Amino acid sequence: MRKKVTLKQLAEELNLSISTVSKSLKDDSEISQKTIDKVKALAKKHNYKPNALAVSLKSNKTKSIGVIIPDILNPFFAKALLGIEKEASKDGYKIVTCITNESYKKELEYLDMLSYNGVDGFILAMSQETQVKNETAHFEEVLKDDIPIIMFDRVADDIYCDKVIGDDKEGASNAIKYLITNNNCKNIAVISTIAGLSVAKLRMDGVKAAIKEHENVNLLKLEMKKATNAEERIEVFLKENDIDGIVALDELAAVNSINMSVKIGKSVPNDIAILGFSDGGMAKYTYPALTTVSQHAKRLGKTAAKILIDKLELRAKAYLPKTKVIKTTLIERESTLS
Repeated sequence: MRKKVTLKQLAEELNLSISTVSKSLKDDSEISQKTIDKVKALAKKHNYKPNALAVSLKSNKTKSIGVIIPDILNPFFAKALLGIEKEASKDGYKIVTCITNESYKKELEYLDMLSYNGVDGFILAMSQETQVKNETAHFEEVLKDDIPIIMFDRVADDIYCDKVIGDDKEGASNAIKYLITNNNCKNIAVISTIAGLSVAKLRMDGVKAAIKEHENVNLLKLEMKKATNAEERIEVFLKENDIDGIVALDELAAVNSINMSVKIGKSVPNDIAILGFSDGGMAKYTYPALTTVSQHAKRLGKTAAKILIDKLELRAKAYLPKTKVIKTTLIERESTLS
């Protein structure tokens, strides 16, 4: 491997001061264009790259953001990550991504590791285990070190930091009303494989609020904390209950609901209208295609990154942490009657 060229070596070869070389590489107005061109030409010849550690020590910034998400295979988090990376790159920030696989222990380890290695801030969605256990002390420790945290989607109400969430409550309420109004549903089931998560609780609040407005509609529930044996449990649930509409609180529950409805001989949407959450990759390719509530994952990610970078670049004036709510959109497909 070729040895890296230093700023000092460039200065010696050009017979210039280190300060002049440094300013030339930054297009400083104090330096003549002739000198800038000469310095940049030599830097390009030697493939010179600034020492990242030296830059971070001088500026007290690493220009890196720690991103912690619970599941990279979940299309929602993959889209959110894309939004984060695109927004971060606009300001020259790099992201360091860690996947907890829904583990509290891994979440704790990654926070410690990235904090120790000097990321400027965090963007994160809590793991399922963390939310179920209601363990939040590790976030408090990071904030005490003046490292900002932006939580998105899965958030902790008791942590004093900025948050970006979808309007899950309103989205679920609209989903129920859609099944009642457009599909004339009277016996609606709520099916979930994410019980215990903050988003599931908000969606259930929206469901209950909408049902209260329609006294002639019955509500049934199948709430699971994990997807283990979800297909079998949903199949039994559908066989044992007279159901004409389903709101699935997550995409996996929605896909399984379609599959199990068809398996037991029900027509979707004629016998059972089905509506899900999170417009991920599976929604478009179910048969029939899934009507869904989109949380706009990419926009959530971009918004979280912008809030963090504005804080880091001091573009945002001092303010109390707040929660930014992104409106959801109902996308009509073939699993419901339009």
